[in-house]
Amino acid sequence: METDSNIPERDGHGQKTDVTGGHVPVLLKEAIDFLAVKRGGTYLDATVGLGGHSLEIAKRLGGPGHLIGFDKDPAALEMARKRLRPVVGRSSLVVSEPISEPLATNDQRPDLDWPTITLLHRSFAELANDQRPATIDGILADLGVSSLQLTDPARGFSFQAEGPLDMRMNPMSGETAEQVVNHIDERKLADVIYEFGEERRSRRIARAIVRSRPIRTTKQLVEVVSAAARSMKWKHERIHPATRTFQALRIFVNRELDDLKALLEAAPRVLKPGGRLVVISFHSLEDRIVKDAMREGAKDKHFRLLTKKPVMASEDEIDRNPRSRSAKMRAAERV
Repeated sequence: METDSNIPERDGHGQKTDVTGGHVPVLLKEAIDFLAVKRGGTYLDATVGLGGHSLEIAKRLGGPGHLIGFDKDPAALEMARKRLRPVVGRSSLVVSEPISEPLATNDQRPDLDWPTITLLHRSFAELANDQRPATIDGILADLGVSSLQLTDPARGFSFQAEGPLDMRMNPMSGETAEQVVNHIDERKLADVIYEFGEERRSRRIARAIVRSRPIRTTKQLVEVVSAAARSMKWKHERIHPATRTFQALRIFVNRELDDLKALLEAAPRVLKPGGRLVVISFHSLEDRIVKDAMREGAKDKHFRLLTKKPVMASEDEIDRNPRSRSAKMRAAERV
C-alpha cells in the first residue's frame, strides 16, 4: 500500500468535487491518449463513476460509436446519465436532465454527432459474460472509491464524518462493513486488515475491535482503531491511523481485488487486435495485480506493453487535485 501522501483520504477515482458539482478525473489526458479512441469504435468504461473519462471518450467516438459504461453504484450511474446526455444545439460539454438506460441511439437524434451510450448497473467482473470475443476497441478502468461515495457520510466510506458502517459500492446487495466488523472471528478479521490494508498492527487492531463490539458507526470504528494503533507508539505516521483498516474493509466488502483479476482475465478475450487496455490504480495491491497481468499477457503474446513503468500525475495535476498523487496508470495493446 502506498502511504506517501499526507492527505487524510484518497479518492479512488481521483475526482475532486467542486461547488458546481463537477469533478476532475485523474490522469484524464494521459488515459485518453493511451486509449487512442477511434471514431466509430466500441469502448468500455469499466468504472464510469461520475462520467468524466466517459465524456471525453464519447466526444471522440461520434455518432457511429458505442460507449458502454459499467458501475456497481446506481447513484453514480444516475449522475453519469446527466453528464453524458448532450443538449440539442449546444456544446457537447453541456448536459441535460436524467434519462433512462440505455441512452438514445444516434438514429433518434440525427442532429447530434454523439455515440450510442449504454450504462449497465453491474461490476466489471461480469465483462466476459456481457461481451462477445474480440468486439471491444478499448477498455478503461479507473479503480477505487469515487468522490461521490467518499463525500456522503451515509455511505460509510469515510473516517472523516460519522455515518453507518456500510462501505458497499452497490448498496443493494452484499455484506456491509458493519456485518464484517461485528461477526467474523478475530483471526479472520486480522487477516483481512493485514492482507487488504497491509496494516502491520492488524492483530492488535482486530483484538480491539472484537473487544469493542458491537460497532455501528464510522466514528466508533475510528476511535477503536486509533486507540489500538496509537498504543504501539509508532513514530513518523503520515496518514490517519484508521486509513489502512478502512481501506481493507472496503476492499473486502466489495471484492475489489477479485473483480480486478476477473477484468484482467477477460480483457484479452473481448478486445479486438490493436485494442487498448488502460488501468488507473491507487494503491500497491491493485498496481501489483495490473502489472503482473499485463506482463504475463505480454509473455504469452496476448499484449504489447505500452508502459514499461507506470504513468504518474504531473506536479501541476497534483497541485490542482491532490488525490491524484497516488495514481498509477498502466496500458497495454492487444496483439
